[in-house]
Amino acid sequence: MHRRTISIMSHFLGIDVGTSGTKAIVLDGTGAVLGTGSGGHEPDAPQPGWSEQDPEAWWPSSVSAIGAACRNAGVEAASIDAVGVTGQMHGLVALDAAGVPVRPAILWNDGRSQPQCRAVEERLGIEHLVAACGNRMLPGFTAPKLLWMREHEPEAYARIATVLLPKDWIRFRLSGEMVMDVSDASGTAVFDCARRTWSDDLLTELELPRSWWPHAAEGPEVVATISATAASETGLRPGIPIVAGAGDQAASAIGTGLVAEGRVGTTLGTSGVVFAPTDAWRSTPDGRLHAFCHAVPGRWHLMGVMLSGAGSLDWFRNAIVPDIDEQAGDDAFPRIEAMANEVPAGADGLLFLPYLSGERTPWPDADARGAFIGLDLRHDRRHLARAVFEGVTHGLAQCLDLIRSTGVEPRTVTLSGGGAKSELWRRTCADLFGTPVTTTSTTEATACGAAILAAVGAGAFASVEDACASVSKEKDRIEPGPDREVLMARHEIFARLYPALQSEFPAIAGNG
Repeated sequence: MHRRTISIMSHFLGIDVGTSGTKAIVLDGTGAVLGTGSGGHEPDAPQPGWSEQDPEAWWPSSVSAIGAACRNAGVEAASIDAVGVTGQMHGLVALDAAGVPVRPAILWNDGRSQPQCRAVEERLGIEHLVAACGNRMLPGFTAPKLLWMREHEPEAYARIATVLLPKDWIRFRLSGEMVMDVSDASGTAVFDCARRTWSDDLLTELELPRSWWPHAAEGPEVVATISATAASETGLRPGIPIVAGAGDQAASAIGTGLVAEGRVGTTLGTSGVVFAPTDAWRSTPDGRLHAFCHAVPGRWHLMGVMLSGAGSLDWFRNAIVPDIDEQAGDDAFPRIEAMANEVPAGADGLLFLPYLSGERTPWPDADARGAFIGLDLRHDRRHLARAVFEGVTHGLAQCLDLIRSTGVEPRTVTLSGGGAKSELWRRTCADLFGTPVTTTSTTEATACGAAILAAVGAGAFASVEDACASVSKEKDRIEPGPDREVLMARHEIFARLYPALQSEFPAIAGNG
């Protein structure tokens, strides 16, 4: 292996294989961001509710992202000293004995395996599943996709020799090694997260061969090196180390410094995510929170995922105020925020249920639907805008309530994602969470987390915690304010709405 002495002149590469493209980032030996780059690929939807990608498409987009990041950083790819990988979780990359995909990858947002999930939960019971792996059997996870293949594509299923996740396919192309990491393996639904190893009991019960599942290593562990073939295509030096890396949520948490219990993170992206590191294994008995291994050795995390976070504002823009950005180049979202700021907290009694795509947390219900409740003659689109900001935050606060029920008490909540740019949303989060909310200056947090793991694995930092202290800096902080009292009163009403409507949602959704 060609190794250099690790110093502040060292360079570390993080690669993030996302759903609609690959991003890469270069850090120096102090953890400073030198440059970023990207490459494109798109998912396919061969049928409604399906989402697939050809794994081969991830390789050229990754090569492009590596080259662009190095150029942007002003360094040669040959100067990179270690590589970390991350990416979209749960996607099924099924390989034959020659390492060739037997079909397109089935992605995290593919819902075709709902019948298989229902059958497993009815046969084994939710409590048994949570005890075995910490989580329910959900369509987004990896194992039920295999059960769907066994039922609907038996010839392809019979050819499977190894199962990888998307970022692990890129490591395979970089090194020829088939490896996973514990945080990403946690989202397969057959990984014993408490023990940080594969669940032999669940694999036996589901009749999924143990031989398909490669070793799952800790995030900063060096598990492979750049091959000569990959070096010729990327410009990276052959023999430099590749660490195990992380699933995208754990990597993003590392990129924003969420590595110890008490620091919680909320992502205000298209979906809404609440991420809580824990110092010991915890789970919820009914599996309403995901309970996964963190990419930090000896740590775990709880996670709530709302399907419509800032995506609810996209819907509002398109459905309610399509005229708001008629002027070329005008950014609609600050104008929507300005509209919302014209009405008081609580939106004069109006509430919004953000279940536009069904829901996952706190209510695992594909039939749940969105609604405005409390409309009267006072209300106009300004009130609707305020209610959307608040309704999403009510849902995130319910996720945080579930996290608190496990004994985790957040000291701060760090916001990330596009929605974190909104001052109104930051204030609303502080008021409904009842904690200070902060933002960080981290660039491309997910790819940055992968690069941090590479730097730790290469010896630039003694631990992930030390690296995060160097890289992730607080940008601003907002304390709970005078609107907390009225918003908490509305939160009590909001919390009763889903249970009141639950029995009607199947009929509303056309499934009753």
